[in-house]
Amino acid sequence: MPHVDIKCFPRDLNDEQKAALAEDIAGVIIRHLESKEGSVSVALNQVQPEDWKAQVWDTEIGPKLDELIKKPGYSM
Repeated sequence: MPHVDIKCFPRDLNDEQKAALAEDIAGVIIRHLESKEGSVSVALNQVQPEDWKAQVWDTEIGPKLDELIKKPGYSM
C-alpha cells in the first residue's frame, strides 16, 4: 500500500495537471515497487515558503536525513 505525500511550495496547478502528476508518480511506484494501480495513493500538500522550515524541514527532512533515499541539495 504505497502512499506518496508530496510537499512543495504553492503551484498553480489545475485538476488536469494534478491528475497527470499523480498518474506519473503512481506509474513510477508501480514499476519500481511492483505495486498494483489500486494500491497507490498520492497526496499533494502545498506549503508556504515561510512555513517550510517549521512544517517540513524541522519535522520530516532534518531529523531523518540518514533515512532519506534522496537527500536535498540544501540545508536549513
